Amino acid sequence: MLLITGLLAVYSASFAVGYREYGDTNYFVARQALFALAGVGALIFFMRLDYNHLRALSVPMLAIALVGLIAVLLPGLGVQRNGAARWFALGPVVVQPSEFAKLAVIIYISAWLASRGQQINKFSLGFVPFVLLLGVIGGLVIAEPDMGTAIIILLTASTLFFVAGAPLSHLGLLLGVGGVIGYAVILSKDYQMDRLVSFVSPESDPQGIGFQVIQLLIALGSGGPLGLGWGVSRQKYFYVPGAHTDGVFAILGEELGFIGLMVILAMFTFFVYRGLRVTMRSQDRFATLLGIGIVSWITFQTLINIGGITRTIPLTGVPLPFLSYGGSSLIWVLAAVGVLLSVSRYTSDVPYMERQRSSPRNRPASRFSRPPSRDPTFERGPA
Repeated sequence: MLLITGLLAVYSASFAVGYREYGDTNYFVARQALFALAGVGALIFFMRLDYNHLRALSVPMLAIALVGLIAVLLPGLGVQRNGAARWFALGPVVVQPSEFAKLAVIIYISAWLASRGQQINKFSLGFVPFVLLLGVIGGLVIAEPDMGTAIIILLTASTLFFVAGAPLSHLGLLLGVGGVIGYAVILSKDYQMDRLVSFVSPESDPQGIGFQVIQLLIALGSGGPLGLGWGVSRQKYFYVPGAHTDGVFAILGEELGFIGLMVILAMFTFFVYRGLRVTMRSQDRFATLLGIGIVSWITFQTLINIGGITRTIPLTGVPLPFLSYGGSSLIWVLAAVGVLLSVSRYTSDVPYMERQRSSPRNRPASRFSRPPSRDPTFERGPA
């Protein structure tokens, strides 16, 4: 439902800019439909793949993510847009490696934390390597620069660190170090300071740095309770920058109104509920961490996007999952949903000891039997 709503929203928010820039009102929605098909293909692939195989794939996936994040910073490889080098071109396709990096980091950290067990409580064996990994990934993302994605990766990784059993002192130190680094980056970048000023006082420069925030709020306010009607938005006619990307929530608010936005938020809430339900029913540590990481990623990204649109927090320029235009974002979010479905398919609700008694090792083998998914770090022996 979110994916279909996103396709309709992209068409409504983009046909004007598509006609002006490419002479085709269907330019963006046609490309988004192709991205959606590719994303559904990725979803089916990861859904049918036993999530335990992701342990072995975690290191290669992280290596590919690092290579991609480095490649966009190299002259001649990275594609610059609005002063940021976040993409590189593969023929006619433009790829954003940081979107793949979100999923790769979740899979790698989940496998790493699951294998560490109680060692995660130790400063030298848990906290230090964890911070070094986050420092490398976050540093490359900030260098693009992409502060919003760096914040999402930090928050998601910190959630995994907490769920894995890390001491609160280590978690507090991690968030404190991240906050200090983020503050230093904001002070060193003029555009970050502009976003901060536009958040605090957009009315001080309504035709400059405050223009986007003001137009987003006008779009939301114009919708009222019931909205102007699907496709009737006025702000998408070149008032809201990135109306079909980062600002699609505001356009939906103008067209569907407050009630329509509440329905969309209810769909996100139901998605999070189902994701957590699958996660809590999983029977091993790796599956639990995978589910928590994916649900946290999509939740944090949704809240950061909506928070920026509603002027609750400063704008960060991250897409709204399932709804915003963007191939890399949509494909890897759907791939992450496929991982969640794999956790749902390949774990059992049967308690651990009962699964042990019915294990293939304890009964005659069958051609239809499959070894259960197991995590040695999560197993408990008899009391």
